[in-house]
Amino acid sequence: MISSGSRIQGSKWARRTFVAAIGCACVTLPSSAWPQARIYRVGYLHPNDAHDAAYTSFMKALKERGYVVGKNVLVEERFANDKPDRLPGLAEELVAARVDVIVAVGPGAIRAARGATRTVPIVMAFSGEDPVKSGFAESLSRPGGNTTGLTAMSLDIAPKKLEFLRDMVPGLARTAVLRSRTIAEHTAQVKAIEDAAQRFGIRLQVELAGDAGQYPETFARIASAGNQAVLVLSGPEFTHNRQILVSLAAQYRLPSMFSFADIVEAGGLASYGPGHTDLSSRAVDYVDRILHGANPADMPIQQPTTFELVINRKTAKELGLTIPPALLVQATVIG
Repeated sequence: MISSGSRIQGSKWARRTFVAAIGCACVTLPSSAWPQARIYRVGYLHPNDAHDAAYTSFMKALKERGYVVGKNVLVEERFANDKPDRLPGLAEELVAARVDVIVAVGPGAIRAARGATRTVPIVMAFSGEDPVKSGFAESLSRPGGNTTGLTAMSLDIAPKKLEFLRDMVPGLARTAVLRSRTIAEHTAQVKAIEDAAQRFGIRLQVELAGDAGQYPETFARIASAGNQAVLVLSGPEFTHNRQILVSLAAQYRLPSMFSFADIVEAGGLASYGPGHTDLSSRAVDYVDRILHGANPADMPIQQPTTFELVINRKTAKELGLTIPPALLVQATVIG
């Protein structure tokens, strides 16, 4: 007969043996049997290539948010390399790759992504158009559907660019406006600039930009018409081909106004608009929230709240321009 004390000791021994066995089992389990941290798949759709400033800013912001490529995120990148007709096929590739979210840069990429899926969340990393008028969202406050993100609508600030250009170029009487063929919102922006030009007594020559190979012909036409400056509207193709644009502006000694600071850093005279860094950081915020369960249909679309005037002092000097002190005070000056 086993005494009560023996039963207690035996029970303790049994528990120790069971715990030890579990411990051994844990040590010998293969690593594949342990739960792994999820690796998210982020699709990135861009009309140009990886040298674009928007892409560089996005990847930097993604890292700053704690995402490490290969560790907790995989970025499926698709670049159209200045061939917008490739965007729909590239968007379908991202959907086939079963990405968790698609980041689309520019209206062409957004339309392609929406054409490829109405279920995978899409983050506009910026639209450049009115998302409601373009059919990307039901409203800014409640987008509905699978698309949300950022819009960099420039209707209100487009005339301001002309005003800054007038202040920097004494006696400005004629200027060209270079717009994209693919961004519908540019029509409204041009109208706003034309209204401002009429108030300022400035004549405009509006040029539709073709591909980069046609830029030299376009600038030759702008210069031969007697224009004293050129105002380039925002568009992924202009940011991507910024070096060609600033070189042609320098060749024809045309003071130039752009939308983003990276073009000024490349040699343009000035820019006025939202910063790529701010837009990319906020795009990553959308991505992060969606990856953690947020519904894009309920996430309000944001518009830029701050705009920066950037002036390249070196370019101004090469053009023989003296920037008014009042502008220098409110601008970020480089060069």
